[in-house]
Amino acid sequence: MPVDAILFDKDGTLFDFGATWNVWARRVIDELAEGDAALTRAMAAAVCFDLDRNSFLPDSPVIAGTNREAAEYLAGALPHRSVEEIEAHLTRSAAEAPLAPAVPLAEFLDALAARGIRLGVMTNDTEYSARAQLGGAGVLDRFDFIAGFDSGFGAKPAPDPLLAFCDAVGVAPSRTAMVGDSTHDLIAGRAAGMATLGVLTGMAGAEELAPHADAVLPDIGHIPDWLAARR
Repeated sequence: MPVDAILFDKDGTLFDFGATWNVWARRVIDELAEGDAALTRAMAAAVCFDLDRNSFLPDSPVIAGTNREAAEYLAGALPHRSVEEIEAHLTRSAAEAPLAPAVPLAEFLDALAARGIRLGVMTNDTEYSARAQLGGAGVLDRFDFIAGFDSGFGAKPAPDPLLAFCDAVGVAPSRTAMVGDSTHDLIAGRAAGMATLGVLTGMAGAEELAPHADAVLPDIGHIPDWLAARR
């Protein structure tokens, strides 16, 4: 079946997860701790962040979670701050996260669009952050659809936001591919009736992604070859 539309996850897919979000997470933890070493350790433990390596652990619950879920985990270590206050801080800070594109995005996306493929982004981050980051990377206008967990369609691994993309661009799920770095992305894609592609620019390994994916690729730059092989 030809692919006429591709929906991308954002973090760990369009942008390398470690190079972008490990740096950001350490900065946020330090900001919220305000110099309190005990709070720093408590927050790092709450979100499974290794302070020595400055890296999320592979089993961190926030890697594929929503902004709200991350705030709820951190709130357990910050009893003097509300979940809403922490969530607002995360939203503002994430919009300014240091971006590390997995590939040169403008060139890559333009090549897909030249094939007539409709493009979208669905992230469990906020739509505000997604638009800010895609704008900062100079590719906001390449996408026909951009949604976060707060856009009114739900969050992955539910298929609803993926089906909203198909409705928005007028392409059947069976002619659409979902691309992501987590099982949340791929489970959602399978549930929506889409082709599923895993990429290794996030925290999950090939052995974790493969049971849910039609193919596991090193990064999104290999998608054109995968498309060519389907012809």
